[in-house]
Amino acid sequence: MNRDTTICNQVDKLCQELKSIFYFSGKSPEIDFYISSLTEYNPFYSTEEICQWLNEANKKKLFEVERIPLAELRKWHFDRWSGDITHESRKFFSIRGLKVCTDSGPVKEWTQPIIDQPETGLLGILIKKINGVLYFLMQIKAEPGNINTFQLSPTVQATRSNYMQVHGGKPTPYLKYFLDKKYRKGILVDQLQSEQGARFYRKRNRNIIIRVRDDEKTDVTSNFRWLTLGQIKKLVLKNNIVNMDARSVLSNISFVPKSNLSLLPIDDNNLKDCLENSPIVSKPLDLLNIKTILSSHSNTPAMHDFDYLIRQISHEKFNCQLDTHLIPLNEVQSWNRTPFKISHLAGNFFSVIGVRVFADNREVSSWDQPIIEQTDPGIVGFIASEFNNVMHFLVQLKMESGNMDLLEIAPTVQCITGSYKKGKSPPFSKEVLNNTQNNIIFDTMQSEEGGRFFLEENRNMLLLINNQQIKEKSRYLWMTMNQLKLFLKFNNFLNIEARSLLSIIP
Repeated sequence: MNRDTTICNQVDKLCQELKSIFYFSGKSPEIDFYISSLTEYNPFYSTEEICQWLNEANKKKLFEVERIPLAELRKWHFDRWSGDITHESRKFFSIRGLKVCTDSGPVKEWTQPIIDQPETGLLGILIKKINGVLYFLMQIKAEPGNINTFQLSPTVQATRSNYMQVHGGKPTPYLKYFLDKKYRKGILVDQLQSEQGARFYRKRNRNIIIRVRDDEKTDVTSNFRWLTLGQIKKLVLKNNIVNMDARSVLSNISFVPKSNLSLLPIDDNNLKDCLENSPIVSKPLDLLNIKTILSSHSNTPAMHDFDYLIRQISHEKFNCQLDTHLIPLNEVQSWNRTPFKISHLAGNFFSVIGVRVFADNREVSSWDQPIIEQTDPGIVGFIASEFNNVMHFLVQLKMESGNMDLLEIAPTVQCITGSYKKGKSPPFSKEVLNNTQNNIIFDTMQSEEGGRFFLEENRNMLLLINNQQIKEKSRYLWMTMNQLKLFLKFNNFLNIEARSLLSIIP
């Protein structure tokens, strides 16, 4: 029996055992995702070889970025009347002004620069089953704002202007799979998800995963590799390896079958034994995996039922006020423009700067653009706790100036700590920052989207604490993983920071 046949048999055996544990029958794309997330077996490239591939690409320095004065940006200009920074094609994006009035937080009214990008971007991952295991076609992609230049990215990551070749450059590889009607029957994930609400004005991207037939011939070029989800999960625990767009797409994946044949609770000991005895599952087994998958199953009881959560969110949205409208950039107050940047007078938040890019492996070899530079690193963290032995995550309903629908489900803590006065930090930030190492499940630095944000990284954390330490307060709710995944099936409920964290959780 050859190696490929052995792997297929191991996958089939694991799938059959999971059917009885999770109470489902027939085929399940969720179980295919789950099995892929449990293994690093890859006949093409080991996880270590993927790391070497990224390191070698970064050492070659095929991508150079230099700061330039804003007035020297080629093909960009300051509008004479408004002061807005726009591209000569009127495509891509603009830097405009935004006026905000709200009844939330210590500041009720302000103006700020904001990215206006009306186009819906495309973030797509192509997947294929090989020897019974789902593999994800990932690319290494360089962006001007990436800390380490090349990061693991979706198969396709492009704005409409990019893939319509407004820049006059090369076509986007693998685009046909996401635009051609004949591949639609392979869609497993297809959601419009929001971007950073404090930086973008009502911006969304299409997050899509498409499975092609097992016998589909897919040519793989030098910047692309097939990886299991388990390999990606291993890499996302490292600093700044898997980019924000990939994390966003992966967060939409559910790992538990939708249809149950029983209402009985999941036996965690049976699940643990099943995974530990399967040769295809990577070892040592992370016991948090068991807790998370139990929290993901619909048979597992939650502190609040889903209808209650919907009512609470509706109540909070009804009782809040957020009035925003775009204004000319030159009418923004408390911000100063110099030749090299537009920044807040107090030195807080972020600045708008200009960069010139030279690239050997992109659609065009050189371009200029404005980009956002964050003043200080941020903190993005979930507090988790067990209630009746079920893992719950404390979320906040967060208002941001560019939100499309007032409030979005966000991590327990999401802030740029340097922008707050001493003693005025957001709720639960002390619990996150001052916690003991024993309670930290993961603590990793993750980059923001390098196409719009310059060298920006935020500390992503998951803390497991005693449930007696944290109580719900206004706009904070405990949710299971199953409930978070249900909200992900609707547009604009979970913000990008929450989705980033979900993609990292084992």
